[in-house]
Amino acid sequence: MEYRRSEVVESRPLKRLNFDIEARPLGWLGGDWVHKEITAIGCCWMDDPDSMEVYLLTKRVGSAEKMMRAFAKRYAQADMVVGHFIRSYDLPTLQAEYIELGLPLLGRKLTHDTKSDLVKHHGISKSQETMGAMMGTKALKVKMTVPDWREANRLTEEGLRKTTERVAGDVLQNMQMHAELSKRGLLDVPKLWTPTAD
Repeated sequence: MEYRRSEVVESRPLKRLNFDIEARPLGWLGGDWVHKEITAIGCCWMDDPDSMEVYLLTKRVGSAEKMMRAFAKRYAQADMVVGHFIRSYDLPTLQAEYIELGLPLLGRKLTHDTKSDLVKHHGISKSQETMGAMMGTKALKVKMTVPDWREANRLTEEGLRKTTERVAGDVLQNMQMHAELSKRGLLDVPKLWTPTAD
């Protein structure tokens, strides 16, 4: 009997990008429902905490397009994106901004969502702040008061500083939280996000 030797396939770890966005209200649909405009995107390669980048909306002409293009470049390099409630909020909100600016849309991507992929449970908040505390993350959620948010949404220098701290802090906390949730077996498998309707 003859055996055919199969080709050896080398594998590599997934290149995982953790990200978070901040947004401000831009128009009202009624009640508390608002149109949003992205003011910041924080992202970091999960195997390199020093790779944190924050892209900001400023008062400079063209800053929105610059911010969105910068994130799209990193997104394209990632095998998987990770974050909290990203399939239902962050990714669709980003997509709306790409549509409005007339930029190429985000493509399908493997995602691991620390809210939507969390094991089913009742009686414990699924907020990142709560889950981060329960998982013992060293990075804490950066608190912002109403005056802080008003400064941030007005794009003042102090507001941009606070927004940067907030979005970067959320990414760092989520990275630590994701590691602990994964270690404890509390997350379902990653899922493919597609920009088209199911």
